[in-house]
Amino acid sequence: MFDPTRDQARRFFIDAWRKYRAQEPLTGLESMAAALVAMHPEYHELLQSPDAVLREWTPDDGQLNPFLHLSLHLAIEEQLQIDQPPGLAAAFDTARARFGDRHDALHVVLECLGETVWRAQTTRSVPDGAAYLDCVRRKVSS
Repeated sequence: MFDPTRDQARRFFIDAWRKYRAQEPLTGLESMAAALVAMHPEYHELLQSPDAVLREWTPDDGQLNPFLHLSLHLAIEEQLQIDQPPGLAAAFDTARARFGDRHDALHVVLECLGETVWRAQTTRSVPDGAAYLDCVRRKVSS
């Protein structure tokens, strides 16, 4: 089972972005990660910094952790590929049609995934796939 440490997960994004910029061969997952980083130019400089792995982001500093953001994006891309939870791909297609932009639609899903993960961590339970899907559907229809 793939269970990277925080630093390993961060290095994965940094290495994928470095390899992409150097036009080196990428694995499928690295290609997906590099495409996500490309969609976020605000993170490019950070991902080229040797200290990026060590930096801390807390809710108090008012900045979103870019590694968390990219990791949620990556999880969503994988979820969409396998339609997990069932119905997520259709809800995402509806979001994309409504908002007209794939990245904007991904951010709708990302908000719901973030809430779902936070709730599961807070209650020390498994993530609720049905609540996650309901959240996406609500945000798309509102």
